[in-house]
Amino acid sequence: MVTLSDFQRIGVGLVGFGIFFILFGMLLYFDSVLLAFGNILFLSGLVFIIGFRRTFTFFFQRQKMKGSSFFLGGVLIVLMRWPLLGMLLEAYGFITLFRSFFPVAFGFLGSLVNIPILKKVSRALGKAVTSGCGPWGIEIAGIAGLKQHRGHAGGGQHGLPAAPGLLCC
Repeated sequence: MVTLSDFQRIGVGLVGFGIFFILFGMLLYFDSVLLAFGNILFLSGLVFIIGFRRTFTFFFQRQKMKGSSFFLGGVLIVLMRWPLLGMLLEAYGFITLFRSFFPVAFGFLGSLVNIPILKKVSRALGKAVTSGCGPWGIEIAGIAGLKQHRGHAGGGQHGLPAAPGLLCC
């Protein structure tokens, strides 16, 4: 059993209400006030759960700057009352920020409930994150850099290194 401090319990409540308001705002045709309120609650709950310094270092790590800028830019655009564009930017930023967490979550769900599809998805995503390649063999956002193609001693076709964005798995 994990013990939570009072601040962390408040943070869990804030994150829960933030997610509720975001989903409710999306349900009501992207109501900008509900989405903005949900974003503020979600971010403040995250600060309460893990602390200000850890939240700051999570969002502003060098390798996560792209996802952070899209996510926080989306929050800013929602606050400026452009909810559809802001939520699209937030969704892309969220996926980019938490890309390495998805295989863990799918693996946990697959082990929790015996669903073969989730196990296959978690295996495919797990291989993608560890190798730098997506589940369809496409390199993900230059993670692997100029990675040599498997099966060829010299890299890609004709002995050249495989270029980012090409098949690499």
